[in-house]
Amino acid sequence: MDFWTAVVLIVAIGCFTSMRLKRHAPRPGAEPGDTGELEREVARLRERIAVLERLATDRQRGHDLAREIESLRD
Repeated sequence: MDFWTAVVLIVAIGCFTSMRLKRHAPRPGAEPGDTGELEREVARLRERIAVLERLATDRQRGHDLAREIESLRD
């Protein structure tokens, strides 16, 4: 392969890669309905994390929860 063939090949690969990246890049504001849904999902997940943190850090509740789980196993 000579020098100019390699240059053309490198430029073609660069153009192809650039087009692929632009096609699959996220477009801000393209689907406004998704952001509201994602914000609600994040809020629900934050609530769940808060409950899990409360369960993990509250010792008395943790002992009660462990007893309840053991009673369900019987």
